[in-house]
Amino acid sequence: MQLKQIINALENWAPKSDAEDFDNVGLLVGDPSAEVNKALVTLDVTDEVMEEAIDENADLIITFHPLIFKGLKRLSGNSRVERLVVKAIQNNIAIYAIHTNLDAQLNGVNGRICSQLGLKNNQILMPKNHNLHKLVFYVPHKDAEKVKDAIFATGAGTIGNYAECSFSLKGEGTFMPVGSANPTLGEMYVRHTEPETKVEILVQGHQIGAALQAMRDAHPYEEVAYDLIALKNPDQTKGMGQIGELENPMNEDDFLKLVKTNLPTDCIRHSNLSGKKIKKVAVLGGSGAFGIAAAKAAGADAFVTADMKYHDFFLADEDILLCDIGHYESEQFTKNHITSYITEKFPNFAILISGINTNPINYYI
Repeated sequence: MQLKQIINALENWAPKSDAEDFDNVGLLVGDPSAEVNKALVTLDVTDEVMEEAIDENADLIITFHPLIFKGLKRLSGNSRVERLVVKAIQNNIAIYAIHTNLDAQLNGVNGRICSQLGLKNNQILMPKNHNLHKLVFYVPHKDAEKVKDAIFATGAGTIGNYAECSFSLKGEGTFMPVGSANPTLGEMYVRHTEPETKVEILVQGHQIGAALQAMRDAHPYEEVAYDLIALKNPDQTKGMGQIGELENPMNEDDFLKLVKTNLPTDCIRHSNLSGKKIKKVAVLGGSGAFGIAAAKAAGADAFVTADMKYHDFFLADEDILLCDIGHYESEQFTKNHITSYITEKFPNFAILISGINTNPINYYI
C-alpha cells in the first residue's frame, strides 16, 4: 500500500496540529506516494533499531520520539541523527514520528497509562486551548440538512461523546447579484430575499479545511456567507495528561506497588508519604513536572509521571503523592498501542513491534 494511506490513518487518530509547538511530528524521511510493505514500531530510532528494520526488510519506521528535532544543515554522518537519516535513505526506509499529538488524545499515550492502572472516568488533565472554532453559515431551508450532513462527515460537530451537534435558526437573507455573478437564485442587479437557515457547528482546528470545503461543495450558492469564530473554550477532548479514579481507594504503599507492577519499573522516585488514601490519580507520560499544579488543582491524590527534578518533589506539600517512574517506563506501552491501532485499520499490513529496548538510562540495583 502507499505510505500516505498509513499517514492518513495516523493523522486521523492524532492530527499533527495537536502536537506541541516545540515538536517535530509527521513524515521525517520518505515519499508519501511510495509503496510500503512492512512497518517497524519503536519509541526511538537508534542504530540498533535501524539495523533491526533492515534485517526485517521493513520499509517504514513509525517512531514515537522524533529522530529529527532540529533542522539539519548537512547529512555528512557526523552525528547520530545524520548517520541514521543517511542510512534510512540508503535503505529506502521511511520514518514517521507521532509524539505529542498522540499524547494529546483521550485514547492516546495517557489513556493507555490509565488503562494499565485500571483508572475509570478518565478526563483530560490540561485541556488544549485555542483549538475550537464555531462555523456559522447561512443556507436556504431546503438545503440545510444536506450541507450539515456534509460537514458532519468530516468529523466536525462533536462535543464530548456527542456527534453531529449543531444549532439552527430560521430567518431571511438578502443579496444582489452584480458584476460577473452567476446566481443560483435571484436576478442580476435586483435585491433578492431568501428564507434561510443559520447553522452553527463546532469545528476543531485540524477539521477546519475539510469542513469549509465540504460546506462549499454541498452549498447551492456560488458565494457562501459564513463566519469562522475562534473560541476561548478549552477542548475537553484533547490536551496533556489525564485524570481518572481507581475502582476502590487504597493506601499509598499499595498504590506504589500497583504502579510498579502495572507500569513495570526498576525504581519509583516519590514524594513523602502522608497517610492519605489514593482514589483520584493523574498521569502524564514523559516529562510531566509541568503538570503538578494542574494535578493538584484537579484534586488528584497521586500524580504519575517522569523526569521530575529535586525541587519538584517539594511541590507535593503533602497534598499529593508525586511518583516519578522514569521517562521510558511511562511510555513503554506506546509501541503496542500504535501497533494495535494500525493492525485494526489495516489487518493485512505487516507491522512489527521493535524488540529493542531503547531506554538510554540504566539502573544499578
